[in-house]
Amino acid sequence: MQYELTLLLPEEAEIKGIKELIASFAGKVEKEEKWGKRSLVYPIKKNTSAYYYCYRLEMDQKNIGELKKKLNFNEKLMRYLLLKIS
Repeated sequence: MQYELTLLLPEEAEIKGIKELIASFAGKVEKEEKWGKRSLVYPIKKNTSAYYYCYRLEMDQKNIGELKKKLNFNEKLMRYLLLKIS
């Protein structure tokens, strides 16, 4: 299945951990877009700006639930959106 994962991170260095997490669930990043640092409309976790990333992933549907759990418990991650494409 293909998914799109959009992330908001407080620091660029945190993306390495996210990539390792995706790989640990046998996921493959097909496309990576870095949107750069942007200002937020309202503060999130006392941050007024964030680094935006967008990934297109190929991953088994059975691993998505576990990936979501790990993303939810990641304190470095400000927000994420995971959408099923096909």
